[in-house]
Amino acid sequence: MRSLRDFASGVGFFMQGVSWAARNGRWWLFGLIPALIAFAVYVAALILLGTNASTLAELLTPFADSWSWREFFRGTVAVALFLGGLALAVLTFAALTLVIGEPFYEKLSARADALHHAEEQPWWRTLPRSIRDSLVTLAYVLLFTIPLFFLGFIPVFGQTVVPVLGAAVSGFFLTIELTTLPLERRGMARKERFALLRRNKGVALGFGVVIFLLFLVPFVAVIAMPAAVAGAALLVRQRLTPTVETP
Repeated sequence: MRSLRDFASGVGFFMQGVSWAARNGRWWLFGLIPALIAFAVYVAALILLGTNASTLAELLTPFADSWSWREFFRGTVAVALFLGGLALAVLTFAALTLVIGEPFYEKLSARADALHHAEEQPWWRTLPRSIRDSLVTLAYVLLFTIPLFFLGFIPVFGQTVVPVLGAAVSGFFLTIELTTLPLERRGMARKERFALLRRNKGVALGFGVVIFLLFLVPFVAVIAMPAAVAGAALLVRQRLTPTVETP
């Protein structure tokens, strides 16, 4: 019961982010700029992958040259490659957008957070650490999602249990990415942030899963990104580290 309440609370913090973005239209537009840039990069990459998926599948399966059903098999591999690329795009969209828009989202997050005694650092100093932390997070994501990708080929299990597990894993790591700015503002290193979110898995999953599902819809990720950043700041401020707010 408590886990369900925590999950619902996490979804609620994203809705608070949406409400904040709606009340602060200038900041929402401000946050769209890096999201649009990242979206254009991913669209170009996915188009390139889609047009070359069959060739890649053929290169990866030379052992199937003598099979009578090689075309069907390679077609399946090509589809799997594209879907894998699409899943990776969804998983890394927030990370790339945050890296591209570091100065944008630092200001937006700070505006939503309003932590008066925060220690601000120039974005060019925090950018290398942000890239390094994103790469570490991506390594953890791949550690979970690559086995899930192959488990997805198991009949029934792969079409029922695996998508749910994939959404949970992806949502949790999206929350890790999106809460980086407000938690760093409180002086928390990567290991401390991971530990804090593991202790608050329910709310972290609720917040991240709803964003992950929205990011699956083309262009919605761009529109939702500023709200996700604002919601993450509110999540940290009100739920994860409320005692930090005391002057």
